[in-house]
Amino acid sequence: MTPSQTPQAPVTERVFAQRFSSTPRGARLARHLALHRLNAWGIPYDSDASDTAALLVAELAANAVTHGHVPGRDFEVRLSLDAQTLRIDVSDPRGERRVDGPGTVAAPPAGADGGRGLLLVEALADRWAVLDRLPIGKTVRAELDGIGTPGEGL
Repeated sequence: MTPSQTPQAPVTERVFAQRFSSTPRGARLARHLALHRLNAWGIPYDSDASDTAALLVAELAANAVTHGHVPGRDFEVRLSLDAQTLRIDVSDPRGERRVDGPGTVAAPPAGADGGRGLLLVEALADRWAVLDRLPIGKTVRAELDGIGTPGEGL
């Protein structure tokens, strides 16, 4: 290597994408398959990173089923992992947004049975956003830093 060359991290990114039925069973399956894929990528079951990712996938998938359901349409989970970041995208076919992103999530009234999921996402994710999905729908993205596995030649 000459002095003008600097070593660069590999740019390989691992990707998993799967559509699921917009049902509670589909949401559970999404969580299980996401954890299985992360384990295969070197993020072991029951590690802090795996547990955090499980909570994020479970919450975003449950929201897609509950609030993004359109009869006859599936939701999609996409995971991508590079040397620094795990990105979790959950897309559904309903374009209406209940929130616009970080800082816009209101706490539910005391005693409410639900409404805390995106507060959990906001607390756990390093970054998150609600994005338009073309041609229709929305994607909620959550990112976790420091999860990549640089020792494995990504």
